[in-house]
Amino acid sequence: MSTSKLKQPVVRHSPSRGPRSPDVWGIYEPDTGSIQYICADPVTKKAALIDAVWNLNPKNYRFSTESMEQVLDLVQKNGLSVEWILDTHPHADHVMASALLKERTGAPAAIGEKARDIAGIWADLYNLPGVFDPARDFDRLFAEGETFRIGDLEVHVMLSPGHTLGSITYVCGDAAFTHDTLMQPDVGTSRADFPGGTTEELWDSIQEILALPGDTRLFVGHDYGTDERDEPEWEATVAEHRARNRHVKDGTKREDWIRLRNERDATLALPDRILAALQINLRGGRLPAAEDDGHTYLKIPVNRF
Repeated sequence: MSTSKLKQPVVRHSPSRGPRSPDVWGIYEPDTGSIQYICADPVTKKAALIDAVWNLNPKNYRFSTESMEQVLDLVQKNGLSVEWILDTHPHADHVMASALLKERTGAPAAIGEKARDIAGIWADLYNLPGVFDPARDFDRLFAEGETFRIGDLEVHVMLSPGHTLGSITYVCGDAAFTHDTLMQPDVGTSRADFPGGTTEELWDSIQEILALPGDTRLFVGHDYGTDERDEPEWEATVAEHRARNRHVKDGTKREDWIRLRNERDATLALPDRILAALQINLRGGRLPAAEDDGHTYLKIPVNRF
């Protein structure tokens, strides 16, 4: 049996550094390499759950909730109260647990307002006109520059497209949840080849993130390890990325990175959950309505990719 921590759930706490600095827990989900986050105000104990996973086995299309339950157990253990359920974008590699978490906690679910544009692209790919309505399925659609609070901590919404056209970064004090823009410094950056994504926009988004103060903790959306590292990582500072990110460290030329990213993306297969995940995530983490036999069905486009 493998002892690699990339095959196991891993939890780490990144403690508050003082006033206006949140407590952050990262919860690694090994099947998809996704990182789920709890961002909490250490004073009020109010918390946001960010990019939580609803587990899906793509071999038999059965769902389970072990990752979500792990997040909720941490909330309870640390005496937290869930104030927000947040997603950074409609994920392609995992199914979001937002709707289930809203039912369990009563907290509102939110995502970026450009999820409506992403919904339009995928409604065409699935031939499901009018089915996806983020304004119906999320309680809040955040705009670029909008702010809200987790307890007494202010959160700034930064539009950071490229991976998708509507991805957003949540900046809370000295913590930024940067989703599928950056990977860890020893890996580089994320892909930009999904419908609506562009390398040019992703470069601009990354540069805006790397313009944050150098001690800002950047929490990435995924980690798959490296040939040298078999333990998941998800936190590094802006200064660390600027010094040693293998794709975008200081001195990197925009045109060189765009060429590198495009060449790399051309070799990547679609995530094995994408065609199931997006038609659920664009419903806010809800399955389609059951049909007349009482069962739920997903629609898979053939020969479109």
